[in-house]
Order: sequence, then C-alpha cells, then structure tokens
Amino acid sequence: RAGPAAMDEPELVLRFQRRFLAARQLRSFPWPELEQNLRASPDSSLLLDILHKTVLHPLCVKYPPPSKYRQCFLTQLIKKHEATAAEPLDELYESLAELLREEESPACYKSYFLPTGESVTLSESLAMISGGTTGLVTWDAALHLAEWAVENSVVFTNRTILELGCGVGFTGIAICKTCRPKRYIFSDCHPCVLHQLTQNILLNGFIPGPDSAPHIQRESQGQGPAGPSCQIPQVMVAELDWGSVTQKQLLNLQPDVIIAADVIYDPEIIVALIGVLQKLSTCRADGNPPEAYIASTVRNPDTYHLFQAQLDKAGIRWQLLPAHSSSALLSDLQPNLTVLQLLL
Repeated sequence: RAGPAAMDEPELVLRFQRRFLAARQLRSFPWPELEQNLRASPDSSLLLDILHKTVLHPLCVKYPPPSKYRQCFLTQLIKKHEATAAEPLDELYESLAELLREEESPACYKSYFLPTGESVTLSESLAMISGGTTGLVTWDAALHLAEWAVENSVVFTNRTILELGCGVGFTGIAICKTCRPKRYIFSDCHPCVLHQLTQNILLNGFIPGPDSAPHIQRESQGQGPAGPSCQIPQVMVAELDWGSVTQKQLLNLQPDVIIAADVIYDPEIIVALIGVLQKLSTCRADGNPPEAYIASTVRNPDTYHLFQAQLDKAGIRWQLLPAHSSSALLSDLQPNLTVLQLLL
C-alpha cells in the first residue's frame, strides 16, 4: 500500500502549529507526512521550523499548554529526527531538557488560530469533567460554530448576541474578534465556569466592568486596536439558569441573535432549553423574535432527535444549515457536527 505523499512544508508546519497550540491529541498530528518529508529532505530546517512554530512560539512561551503534553510532543519530534539518521539537532534536545526541569502548572492554556488570522487563547481545565461541570473545556461544536460565524459574519455585525451555555468563552471571543457585534452577552450558570469565563475574556483584551443587574451581569468595553473598520463590542457576562430565569429578567437582554454550542447532550435539560428559547422569542421590545442557531456534536442520535421532536412540539420550526467544506480549527472535519437554525 502506498505511503502518504510528501506535503508542502509550509502547510505541514501550519497543521502542526494549529494542533499543538490547541493541545490536540498527539495522534491527530500528521506524523506520516512529516516522516515522508524528512525522508525526502533529511536536513534539519523543517524540524527547526516546526519547533519554532510550536514549543518556541511566542504564544506557547507566554501561555503554555500542559508541560507533559509539550514533553511528549518534543519526544515524538526527536524520534522522527533520529529515524532519519541525521546529525543530532541540539535545539530539540535543549528544549526537552528545559521542559524536564519545569514544574507542572495548574493552569492549562490552549490557543486557537481563526481563519481570519486572529488568535484566541483560553485557560481551560485539563479534565473533560472538572468541578462537577463539562463547561471548563472547549468542545468541537464551539469550534464549528465559530467557523460558521466567521463565514457568516453579517449575521452578527452591529447586533446584540446572546450565547447560551457559553462555557469558557471560545465561540463568543472569536465572534467578538472577527464579526464586529455591537454587544455580546456570554451566559452560563455554573460559578466555576463564570469565573473562568471572565478570566478568559480579560485574557483576550475585553475588560468586564461592575455588576449592573440582579443577574451576574458585567458590562464591559473591549480593549484593543480599533480603526475605522474595527468595532469593539460591549461585553456582558450573565448568570442565566434556564430552569429558573423569568421572562422579566430576560427583557434586559434584548438579543438580536441567540447562539449555543454543544448544549444538546442530556435529555433532561432539553425541556429547560426550549423553555428559555420560548421566553426569549417574545422578549424583544420591537416584537420581532431573535434569530437562533444551535451547533451540536451528534454523539447520541436519540438525544438529538428528541430535541428536534421537542422543537416541533413547541411549534419552533428549524432547518439544518449546510456543512463546512473545510475546517481550520478542527483536526478533521467531522460529519456529526451540525448547525440548526431555529425559527422562533
């Protein structure tokens, strides 16, 4: 069976960089393509380029992924280099030796490059479930929704956006950096998630202000370079429990657009989710319902179909939007990622 074809070196380096800074699992890296390129040209320039775009990249130095992860990655690079029987590459060994002396930090950073060239850096949990919540990591549907938003930025430009179940904030920060919304409302209900979310908003140049309502609402003015074509959105962090929030409380938000990513994973929360969508559908002062978009990773088809059935029962029409043709954020484009548009 034929092996992988040699890949264009800049593209190969870019794939390594994106996966590494986002702390993707090492098996997702294009190792066979790297081996093919090294066999075709066994000099050290390619490995040095990868090293400087990953472990020694300024974002990694300032906001490093887990130490053990970086150690494993460097060990793999060294193995690939040694397999070529080339001269030892001192910079690889020196970088590994420095890492082995480093103490593991409790903070884990992941950096994501958007299709526009902007980057989003987040502090995330090392575990999928931490502090009794799954909201302290970025899930694939959030990446998928952010890419869809960048491709459809007109939906968000100069409008008020409410994100339900925003977690640590990737999708919203990506939209604030690329789509120029007028106002962005991040919302979740878990105290640990809200704390981490606020830290990530700060990390990316937006500064939450003082409490401004009974919910945990913080108005902020984003910080960063602004020009004639750059609108810095107001940002709010809101504590929003779908099961207990009232329509009167939602009247303060006035969203033009509602989004959510990876919130359809538990049948028990579907009724509450649809309930808050129904309340939001009539909360705008102009009487027009907001637009709504829900991105999902379909892990359990029964749960996903239950959500669609409950939408039908509530009289909320929906349609499946076309899938991406490619992905800059995900390791591989996955057929089980979807975006539903809800017609409230």
